[in-house]
Order: sequence, then C-alpha cells, then structure tokens
Amino acid sequence: MTASNNGPEGPSLAAETNGHAARHLLAGAFVLVLAAAYVTTQVAGLPQAMVVIVAGVIGVYMALNIGANDVANNVGPAVGSGALTMAGALAIAAVFETMGALIAGGDVIGTISKEIIDPADIPDAGSFVRLMLSALLAAAIWINVATYIGAPVSTTHSIVGGVLGAGLAAAGMNSVDWGVMAKIAASWVVSPVLGAATAAAFLAAIKAGIVFREDKVAAAKRWVPVLVAIMGAAFTAYLLMKGLKRVWRPDGATILASSVAAFGLIYVMVRPLVSAAAKDMENTREDISRLFTVPLICAAALLSFAHGSNDVANAIGPLAAIVHTVGEGAITAKVTIPPWVMLIGAVGMAAGLILFGAKMVRRVGTEITEMDRLRAFTVALSSSITVIMASAMALPVSSTHIALGAIFGVGFLREYLENESGKVRAIRALFSDDREPQLFDTGRSEMAWRRAVVAELLKDESVELEAEHYARLTERAETALKTWQRRKLVRRSHLRTIVMAWLVTVPATALIAGLAYVAVSAVALPGLDGP
Repeated sequence: MTASNNGPEGPSLAAETNGHAARHLLAGAFVLVLAAAYVTTQVAGLPQAMVVIVAGVIGVYMALNIGANDVANNVGPAVGSGALTMAGALAIAAVFETMGALIAGGDVIGTISKEIIDPADIPDAGSFVRLMLSALLAAAIWINVATYIGAPVSTTHSIVGGVLGAGLAAAGMNSVDWGVMAKIAASWVVSPVLGAATAAAFLAAIKAGIVFREDKVAAAKRWVPVLVAIMGAAFTAYLLMKGLKRVWRPDGATILASSVAAFGLIYVMVRPLVSAAAKDMENTREDISRLFTVPLICAAALLSFAHGSNDVANAIGPLAAIVHTVGEGAITAKVTIPPWVMLIGAVGMAAGLILFGAKMVRRVGTEITEMDRLRAFTVALSSSITVIMASAMALPVSSTHIALGAIFGVGFLREYLENESGKVRAIRALFSDDREPQLFDTGRSEMAWRRAVVAELLKDESVELEAEHYARLTERAETALKTWQRRKLVRRSHLRTIVMAWLVTVPATALIAGLAYVAVSAVALPGLDGP
C-alpha cells in the first residue's frame, strides 16, 4: 500500500525519513569535528595553523561531497540491475575508493588543477592560500547543491571552476589559460556523446548477437565469455592508464600487452563457467542477464578503485598546496602530499558515500532508466572503453559525463527499439483480423504487404499503392496511429536537471569562488602576504 500524507502512515513515514536524514547530517557534522581535531594534532606549532585547520575541514567537506555525488556512477547501474544490494554496493565502493586513494592516490600533485592558472601570476603566498581555500569551498558547496537536487556532476569540473573564479579574483583575466578552459568546455559535449554512442553501439551488438537470437542460450555460450574478456582487457588498460597513473605510468606497449594477456586469461577462465551455468538455463533474456552478475560486481569494485585514486586529488590537492605554502612560505607548482592529508581525503570520501551516497545511487541506477544486468554491464564496459579511447586521443573528457552519457545512451536505444516494436505490434493487431481480400489482391507477398502498411504509416511516398485501396489503407493506418502510444523510457525531467547542472558547474563554482576570495581577502595572513 502506498502511504498517503493524509492517512496515519503518511506523516509517520515522512517523520521517519526526516529523522533518518537528520541523523546522517549529524553524523556528517561529527566527521567534520573529528577532522578538525585530527588536523589540529598534525599542524600544532605550524605558522598559520588555524588556516590549515580550516582548510582541512573544508577538504573533508569536499571529500564527503565527492563520496555522496560522484561514486554513484560506479555502483549505481549494478544496484539498479539487482546485481548488488544498496548495502553491498556502498560497502564495496567505500572499501575500494579508500584503497584507490591510499594505494594509488600519489604522493606528488599539482597545486593548480589542470594548469588553468599560472602560479607565477599569483601576487604572493597569502593570495595563493586564499585562492586554494576559495576554490575548495566553492567546489564543495556546488557539489552539495548538485547532490541535493539529484544531479551527478563532475567533481573535476567543480574544482576547475573554483580555481578559475578565485584565480580571476586574485590575478585577473590574463592569468587564465583560456585554451585549456576551451578544451574543458568542449568536454561537456564530447564526454556524454562519446559515452552514449559507445554504449548504444555495444547494446545494439549484444541484442543482435544474443537477445534477438532464437537460441539465446547457445548465443550466450558463444559471446558472453568474449564480452567478459573484453571488459577484463578494458579494465586492465583503464587501471594502468587512470587508476595507477600517480604511482606508475607504463608505456603504450606495456598497456597493450597487459590488456591482451588479460583478455586471453579471462576468456579461458570464463568460458567453462558460462557453459556450466548454461546447462540449467532457460531460453530467456532474464536468465541470460544473470550471467553478468559477477562481472558487474567486479566492475563496480574496479571503477571505485580507479575513482578513488583519481578524484581524491580534487579534495586533497588544494589542501596539500595550502599545507605546503603555509609551511614553506612560497608557491610551488608541485607539492608532496603528507600522509595525514591523504588519509582524511580517503576517509572523507568513504564517509560521504556511506552517509549520503544512497540517494545518488538510486538516481543513477533506477530513476533515469530501468536497468537490468545486461544494460548495466553495457554501461560499465562502454564507460571504461570510452575513457581509454579518449585518453589515447588526448581528449579532455569527464568520466562522470561519460558514465551518465552511457546510461542515457542505453536508455534511449531501449526506448527507440521498444517503441518501434510496439508500433509494429499495433499494426499487426489492427490488420490481423477481418482482413479484406482486396487488400491482398495486388499480388504482394505477406511481407511486402506489411512493408506497404508500415510505409503508409510512416508516410513514405516512395511506396506506390493502388488507388482503390489507398483510402481504406489510410483510414486503417490513422486508426493504428491512434492506438499506438509512444513510451518514454528515459526520465526527461532527470535529463534536463543533469544537463543544466553540467552546463552551469564551472560558471557556478567560479562565481562562488570569486565571491569567497573577495570575502577572505580581508583576513590578514602574516608571513604569507607580500609587502
């Protein structure tokens, strides 16, 4: 029974939901208090220690928001398909995000995200500290807002916008590398389009090779091991190129050889397993989809590891830069990340995911479009392959936009195919009974007649119909159109919200960061401000 706000269940359900949210907010606040206490123990005696403590709290706030917003792309499809429960997904993602951050997050990082601002243009160390504080705060606030409205956004774009806005306030227009910014803006279009096209192509191929086959089980035995091996090869390349790039940068030949070896090994391992599973399998799409359960769980773990290793930098990069600048009193392009900074970033992301991530996991996994395991597998596979292709071509893309683009690509392809099949069913239902003989006296075969009906329905003037049959066929075609209703399998409201959030991410964070920089400029930083 659906609870009504007017009945006794409605208010109690709302109160329970509000209480649940309040407890999580209190837990999040407690994490920030613990972070402040921990940072205090690490920076005692450091000049401008209070600045570092404030920066540490903001860094953890940023990490909480990254966990709440961005990790959903890695586990959402697996949850939506039923391959993972929400609790299982949050646990796996939290563990592997933390591992990725601590093991492969790197020990040296750039102080200016994407090199959009030249550090040499910053007037002094104090201005640089204010810039980093403002950028970090702006990005965290924006991601928090995006999570509240249910829009998965790029955390990298958020910090880029923050650096841009604070940099403009600190050093003016000439300090910005507008060429880099143009490439980042181009990724707003390139990333989701590439993700959607790749996912749609893979899903169409899987449907043609397995789902639309009369003997689905035999087709699955042939192609599922190949698909899983392709995923294994893709994730091997993905981890080598993205997940481990801060600790190891292998050359192209090593990446290719490793991926080929992974393909062969996984194929040999998976093929007998699929054959064994297929013995008791029914010839249905649902049974075939279950073959992708384990690959989906592995994909969620590996994507989370790669995400943790990459995106922890968006929380701890500015913080590490502030710690270094306060300690040395000078600006440098690269800084070493203290272990305690890496730790609070990793723990903050895991805490944000556990406390606040479920909402975005549901949005990505179930609310945009319906997911089964085959579609979820397609999203994971196409996302990793698209990132690899873009990296190989040096295209500036967002992994968040690619993943969401893949989900939309799968949804819109499904919508198109189901609507076309629904239209055909409507036509066949209309013309299957009470057929009038003269409609078939044209010498056409059954298939040719059906093509003529479809052509008329679509108003294709290239198909010629005999005059005495045209009026009757047109009347029936119009009736068929009225009986067929187009289904929308992708939530347009979510699409609009997400696209708008993507478009305003950089401008919004830039504006917030610029205003924040102006506000903190009134605070003196002795020993860091110039003469």
